[in-house]
Amino acid sequence: MTERRAFINAIAGATPEHDVHRLFIDWAEAQVEDERMRRLFMRMADRSGIDHRWSVLPPAPGGLRHDAPGGFYHGGMPPTSTRMACYAEEAPKLALAAIENLRARTDLDGITHLVVASCTGFIAPGIDQIIARALGIPNVERTLVGFMGCYAAVSALRTAYHIARSEPRARVLAVTIELCTLHLQETQQLESLLAMLQFSDGAAAALVTSEPGGFEMTHLFSLALQESAELIQWKIGDTGFEMTLSGEVPNRIQHALEDEAVRATLYNGWGAGEIDSWAVHAGGRSILDAVERGLALPQGALFASREILAERGNMSSATLMFVLALLMERPGTERGAAIAFGPGLAAEGFHFERADRGTA
Repeated sequence: MTERRAFINAIAGATPEHDVHRLFIDWAEAQVEDERMRRLFMRMADRSGIDHRWSVLPPAPGGLRHDAPGGFYHGGMPPTSTRMACYAEEAPKLALAAIENLRARTDLDGITHLVVASCTGFIAPGIDQIIARALGIPNVERTLVGFMGCYAAVSALRTAYHIARSEPRARVLAVTIELCTLHLQETQQLESLLAMLQFSDGAAAALVTSEPGGFEMTHLFSLALQESAELIQWKIGDTGFEMTLSGEVPNRIQHALEDEAVRATLYNGWGAGEIDSWAVHAGGRSILDAVERGLALPQGALFASREILAERGNMSSATLMFVLALLMERPGTERGAAIAFGPGLAAEGFHFERADRGTA
């Protein structure tokens, strides 16, 4: 019996129009009263590797910060209910924009399954149902991957992978949508401000089928790092979702990737020289540096991740899809590994290989 296979045929993304990176830095600088800590924050911001981050929230009138009159955060931190109302309005729009960009790359007729991942908002009926109705496929089989954080792109694609392999005629639309900028928190804690410095809004969509084309997915893996559950946390508070992102995360990731057993799982028989492309979740410059050091990768190996980080920031679950899309467009990408990190602390990933359409 021929083993059934699954392919990411095409990927596309979308980001909002409002660049908020400089506005956030100005806001955060004003938050910190201690001069030494303020200078340290500004140095770290300059070294972040991020040039732009995008938000569904427009600046206050006159292009002012979001805490100025007319801005979303004017008058104090809005309650979670207000933030969720914004999510309900804006998240479907951005997700549908990503789907339309995907439609420009591939035929989306005959979608049989819809898998949606998001951790930055909750609504019911769910965003999966809203997307399905907007696409005119209300009776499509739906799966919602919720609150898994930055590695949820792998979970969504893995679900699509299993569907495509079990149902050869399936055409699975996998969507990731995150509005991270809805969850700004007032704080003077440097670690919290540096965590918020990373995050941005974005959506991505992929078509996964058993028809050869794009990237074939192989060797799915899931790794949990021991005694690390407290390092990344994402809790629902009264004024939005509260992120804990410990400064210990990069070191833990590096040390884990230096472990022979972890490397054996990640490579699964491939030699380091057999992987020509790396799709690593762009969780921050220090995360990418840690992966490079932990796997002893050559300089430039994570160029795609660094480019996405610079131009779009960390869009949580959508980020890895943007990196994969960039690699899919790059000639010479033939064999790669995708990996993302998130709460747990856990790493999720898979191998991918270029597939020529029309070959079995």
